[in-house]
Amino acid sequence: MPPQKKPDVSGYQAFKKDLAAGTPRKLYVLHGEETYLRDHYLGKLKELLLTGGMGTFNLHELSAKEMSPRALEQAVDCLPMMGERTLVLVTDYDLFKAGEKDREAYCRLFAQLPDYCCVVFVYDLVPYKGDARTKMAAALKEHGTVVHFFRQEQKSLVDWVRRRFRALGKDIDTKLALELLFLCGDLMTNLAGEVEKIGAYAKGERITWEDINAVATPQLDAVVFRMTDAIGEGKFDRALEVLGELYQMQEAPIRILWSLSRQVRQLYSARLAFETGKGAGYVAQLWGLKPYPSEKLMGMARRFSLPWCRRAAVRCGQTDLAMKSTGQDPQGLLTGLVLELAAPA
Repeated sequence: MPPQKKPDVSGYQAFKKDLAAGTPRKLYVLHGEETYLRDHYLGKLKELLLTGGMGTFNLHELSAKEMSPRALEQAVDCLPMMGERTLVLVTDYDLFKAGEKDREAYCRLFAQLPDYCCVVFVYDLVPYKGDARTKMAAALKEHGTVVHFFRQEQKSLVDWVRRRFRALGKDIDTKLALELLFLCGDLMTNLAGEVEKIGAYAKGERITWEDINAVATPQLDAVVFRMTDAIGEGKFDRALEVLGELYQMQEAPIRILWSLSRQVRQLYSARLAFETGKGAGYVAQLWGLKPYPSEKLMGMARRFSLPWCRRAAVRCGQTDLAMKSTGQDPQGLLTGLVLELAAPA
């Protein structure tokens, strides 16, 4: 498995600069899993363009069903009313899956966009899969900006979480903020809701682990990590207790197994890194992890032997195959696997 490449943030940085300067371009494509940032900056774009008493009249929205070269051309041709510019917002339309004639028509339109118009394609439920070899990709590169909203870096997220708590009159230290990210994931939309819940629950000004543990909703990977960590510490009853909690949460055994299998593979690679003198940075690059989760993974890897990691990876794969092909009870297969992994740890 080759190390993951660093994301290309050039489009994101260019979009932020355009908004800061108050000079949005004529064409943008907004996509990526960090929807909180996407909606935040799209809101700023609307504030810039939809000014004056007739601002809403200068917003033209098109859904995927309504979209066609003719529909887009008509929206672009609408002159601004009591304002300088219009905004054409197209949601969940896959430009690269349009017919050849339509793609050619869109490319011509992109080359002829008037200065008063800003066209924005938002990929929300539809994934953006740009093909750099196509004329469409060349047209978007020449006449517009493709903005990928990636998950944010660890330091930026910690600073953002602390600012959100301060806005609620609370304070959280850096270590606890990192634990919150590990527990609830690093997507800002979800984190915003978790911060609100924790802030409302906490009685004191300083957030504690008890506050987080009482009301935060953990992601599946964090709970499975807790179960695997319990095995590493020799707390087998605790590992089965965590598995029981997952069943009570009505998590499907196949989903739990998927998370456990991925974590075991990560643990295996972390143990190999430990054996060869490589550190948490190598594992983070290999799996695309942030520094704090990779450090926790390396810490857990020290408690497992290399043969155990190797056998665990094989048994997870065998259990996955059995769950999908034999018709045996998935919950029974998963419980048996956890018992087997716990015994020799």
